[in-house]
Amino acid sequence: MTDRSIKNMAPRSKAQFKSIREEKRALIMDAALEHFARDGYHNTTITHLARHAGISKGLMYNYFTSKEELLAEIINKSMNEVSAYFDPDRDGILTEEEFELFVRKYLLLIKGKVAFWQLLLQLMLQKDVREQLLVAYSGKPQQGGFYKMSPHSKSDVFRIILDYYMRKKESKPPDYDPVLEMNMFMYTLSGFALTTIYAEKTDDTYFEKTLNRIIELYK
Repeated sequence: MTDRSIKNMAPRSKAQFKSIREEKRALIMDAALEHFARDGYHNTTITHLARHAGISKGLMYNYFTSKEELLAEIINKSMNEVSAYFDPDRDGILTEEEFELFVRKYLLLIKGKVAFWQLLLQLMLQKDVREQLLVAYSGKPQQGGFYKMSPHSKSDVFRIILDYYMRKKESKPPDYDPVLEMNMFMYTLSGFALTTIYAEKTDDTYFEKTLNRIIELYK
């Protein structure tokens, strides 16, 4: 027996088991997102997902206790990726540097994972999923469905962004409307994100110019 074969027979460490488990969870979540978006959340069963992932239904429950938890993990993972760049020091106040960081990272995240966001939007447009999502991100603790893992609720995000524009009022003309400015920023950001997600092809130069222009207009 060679040293290599002996090494391969060595018991796995806790770190290795954790890595394998996380890889399997990611595989299940990717498969679930695809099936939820294509076949519908209501029509997709745990049995179907287990078969697709190549594991038994019983073993599936070792990774996710329910279909609701699986859906919650998919949504929360994407929300956490975005919120990681929003108010990164978690002090409830956006600086201009933090504002620019969020806009830039958010749009680059969209551009870098277009296929994922296409599937996610298809999933979130389903009525039963949308209803759970709206309740979950209202800022109220949930049981048996979505779990609020994001550092900020939807109301927190709007409050922090509005505060950002309210603080600018002192240096702006008398007719400056911080609420309008916030809404225009949100509409522009959402519109460009959707355009990026569904564009047949993204021109890198045009994307960068547009991103910089949004920051210039609303920072």
